[in-house]
Amino acid sequence: MDPLTAGIAAFNAIKMGVRAGKEIHSLGKEIGSLFDAIDDSRKTHEKKKRRSILTPNEEAMETFMAKKKAEDMEIQLREIIINSRGLSAWQELLQIRRDIRIQRKEAERQAKKEQQEKIEAIAIGATIFIAAIAVIGVVYLIYLRSKGDI
Repeated sequence: MDPLTAGIAAFNAIKMGVRAGKEIHSLGKEIGSLFDAIDDSRKTHEKKKRRSILTPNEEAMETFMAKKKAEDMEIQLREIIINSRGLSAWQELLQIRRDIRIQRKEAERQAKKEQQEKIEAIAIGATIFIAAIAVIGVVYLIYLRSKGDI
């Protein structure tokens, strides 16, 4: 399912939930899915992935329309949250989103750093192992030469 279709489904679920009298906090999964779809639509538009079946103009228009549809859904979600919880709730939601995005980027950076450190440790260990084997080989050859076996 493409991001926009997933976003529309999530947005419709949010609208139906609000109409049915559900609290915003009970629609967290749907709101999260909507934000994921909005972010994915923006990323798709920014990347402008190359597809051989579309002309550049068709592709640009398709990604532009998906981005605008995602923006429209975000505006409508903003109105729903502001009408049900107030402007401060919307601001709080945006801040939480930013904080989580920062935390995830930091965790990803830390994981890459740890992976690089592991690779370096393995390389150092392999170098030490190879050097030790070489030293043992040289010592053994010297020993054999001193005994006259070579």
